[in-house]
Amino acid sequence: MSLVADNVSFSYQDGHEILKDFSLSVDPNERVALQAPSGTGKTTLCQLLAGYLRPQAGEVLVDGAPVLNRRGLLRRVPAGPRPVQLIRQHPEQAFDPLVRLGRSVTEGLLFSDGTTQAKRGRNDRALEQLRASGLLERFGVREAWLGRFPHELSGGELMRLCLVRALLAQPRYLVCDEMTAMLDAVTQAALWREVLEIADRRAMGLVIVSHSPALVRRLATRIAPLA
Repeated sequence: MSLVADNVSFSYQDGHEILKDFSLSVDPNERVALQAPSGTGKTTLCQLLAGYLRPQAGEVLVDGAPVLNRRGLLRRVPAGPRPVQLIRQHPEQAFDPLVRLGRSVTEGLLFSDGTTQAKRGRNDRALEQLRASGLLERFGVREAWLGRFPHELSGGELMRLCLVRALLAQPRYLVCDEMTAMLDAVTQAALWREVLEIADRRAMGLVIVSHSPALVRRLATRIAPLA
């Protein structure tokens, strides 16, 4: 089964049409790079694929089921977090500035159903699951970072935490919108190496947006033009 954009169209409120009857299918284990000039809809498509935006026409499906329900809300998945995770270029925008990073990273594992004591127990179990996942070590995340607020870390450190949070959710597909564009070459290579190894092991599909032709050539198994 696949991540599918089926004849999707999207326009913003000013009437500017970004996508018109666009279709895309990404299979498990595929690494598809989106190709188009700047300002022609790559980021919009990434948000549509992850369920952050709703198309005015067409639909997005994961394994045959719509990403959004009829009210435009993310469809609940019995196993928990959403099956398509989005990594954006600016990690500082991905975290609540008033919430410590340990809570933010594990929020997809938490479900509210009761007392303060029960919530504290869920928080502890979520942190245990995070530590047991091995993702902190893989992405060079220090334990101390989990007790800090977003403004206390650098952009590169926050990007590592973004990846840990997304991959902790065990997604079927990871949408990477210029996720390493702001990082130095060494950090960029290290993060992509880990992502590719995890994607291969999990048979996880990747959607990649990058302005670097060299990076696209190295990462993508297929290039999908938007126009």
